[in-house]
Amino acid sequence: MDARFEQFIQEKKYLANVSAATCEWYKQSLRWLVNPAPDEAALKDFVMRMRAKGLTASSCNCHIRAVNSYLHWDSGVSTKCCAACSHLKVPRLKEEQRILPTFSTEDIKKLLKWKPKGFFPTRLHVLMLLLADTGCRSGEALTLRWADVDFDNMLLKLHGKGAKDRLVPFSFELRRHLYRWKQLNRWDLVIATRQGQHMGRRNELRGVKRLCKRLGIVAPPRTIHAFRHTFAVNYLRRGGSVFHLQKVLGHSSLEMTRRYANLVTEDLQAVHERVSLLTSHHG
Repeated sequence: MDARFEQFIQEKKYLANVSAATCEWYKQSLRWLVNPAPDEAALKDFVMRMRAKGLTASSCNCHIRAVNSYLHWDSGVSTKCCAACSHLKVPRLKEEQRILPTFSTEDIKKLLKWKPKGFFPTRLHVLMLLLADTGCRSGEALTLRWADVDFDNMLLKLHGKGAKDRLVPFSFELRRHLYRWKQLNRWDLVIATRQGQHMGRRNELRGVKRLCKRLGIVAPPRTIHAFRHTFAVNYLRRGGSVFHLQKVLGHSSLEMTRRYANLVTEDLQAVHERVSLLTSHHG
């Protein structure tokens, strides 16, 4: 990797205190950028090569965000940078607005009614209820410790992206399940292996899919993250504000949260039926 790219990543790591995962994201993205001092033509080529390799608009935009961060950094530290170069920025691609996969209300009811027995089934049950009740990310659930669970005030302290902590409320129902699970789990981690180690994401996904099949639930695509989508959609359906949802989900911008307001077509149809002038004057 070019020395200038390395310097950028090192400064992000030690001065901005970004995580190892974010550093790896920068590395992967900057590999698409051939020239560390690109002009507009080189930036167009950067995008065209990604598209030629079959990357979706969403994946391209992910790399574009990283490259734009580099360009902003480079314009501030480069002594050779001209005024025109200092304003270089790659425009984001238009993404197809897809309905994000979610679990149905009936699916969640089936999950709640299940009565697990033993360490592994109970751990899996608690994990799925935790994801559905708080909308937390998979990584946040798997790294949660009992010290971060406030049973009295029903708050979880989640360690999110960018080393940002946030407090998230949870329900009486989840508190009941967590308390019972705590009697079986003697480790510091809430979701731990028999030996007290971190549970692997592959094991997490495999267990969730098996249980879905057992309970007659059709597992949606991106099954683990679908719990987060399900939480967000139902939060808004039940009167929660987009601003509060942003805080609960740990989104850095409101733009990321607003997409949930356009997820479910049947919601729009139901609203239209109530407000339609034709319906109100029918008969």
